[in-house]
Amino acid sequence: MKRTLILPALILMMLLSLVISIALGAVSLSPGEVLEVISGKLFMPDRELPASNLAIVWHIRLPRSLAALLAGAALAVSGAAVQGVFRNPMASPDILGISAGSSFGAVLTIALGVNMMHSSVLPAAAFTGAMLASLFVYLIGSSRGRSHLLFVILAGLAVSSFLNGMVSALLLFSDRYEMSQFLFWTMGGLEGVQFSRLIWPVPVIAAGGGVLFLLSGTLNLLALGDEQAHSLGVPVEAVKLGILSLASLLTAMAISLAGPVGFVGLMVPHLMRMIIGADNRRLLPVSAAAGAVFLLLSDTLGRILIPPYEIKTGIITSIIGGPYFIYLIIRYQRKGQIG
Repeated sequence: MKRTLILPALILMMLLSLVISIALGAVSLSPGEVLEVISGKLFMPDRELPASNLAIVWHIRLPRSLAALLAGAALAVSGAAVQGVFRNPMASPDILGISAGSSFGAVLTIALGVNMMHSSVLPAAAFTGAMLASLFVYLIGSSRGRSHLLFVILAGLAVSSFLNGMVSALLLFSDRYEMSQFLFWTMGGLEGVQFSRLIWPVPVIAAGGGVLFLLSGTLNLLALGDEQAHSLGVPVEAVKLGILSLASLLTAMAISLAGPVGFVGLMVPHLMRMIIGADNRRLLPVSAAAGAVFLLLSDTLGRILIPPYEIKTGIITSIIGGPYFIYLIIRYQRKGQIG
């Protein structure tokens, strides 16, 4: 009974966090003022609203908060799927090079100046980079048609290091305007998000996440082991590649919204698995809701800690996630479950 209440509780927490996030900032508003603007725009478009509140809520904070919810949900679902594929909580889009590939694709479009051609260019480039990086890592980490987690992680770290170096190299040849954009893609953040940036990621995240939810039963079969899953009729390597492709797609869309915020896909699914168990039919939707709440609260914390300055959301998640990753390494070393 307690497990069945977790998802509704997280959804309620998500809604409360959304209102609180919009209300807090350099100019604080009451929850009533926030709800007045949102309800007015949605249900009473002819109603006259205070101009300052309308600008703060509808044009600045609401799209930013929605982007945080979407990106957090996408990253957490991707992490849960990747961990399910490799049957190890140390696997995540960050560790496997997917995030680095997505960031490099986005940065390359900025460096070439093609990101302004259409709103779909940057998400498409982020997805292409994520797909190529994940495919490369998967091929390196596979032997005789089977993937091995330790080799995949090592390949992911190597590819991430290389691509991050390429991003740093692009910084050397950028002007001041490009430098500010590159800073976003190296640290992660949600400032300046407008509704127009949500046009492509929203349907893609909804569709990709929906397909992963449908595959949650197959992920459960993969948890039995490759040989057992194959004996039950699962085309193991094809399914793994398909799920990794979907995880890359969701990660790319999240990064197109929030930049390369780290550790969401590592921490959130692992924590949720400890609470509700390893059944992916429950784990994936719960991870999505928890990831949305986590990234939204991280962004809000970065905005209110040292006003009027902001701490990048990626910095907040790294400060929390770095020690957690070290804890995971020590824990699984002691259990002998690294490989």
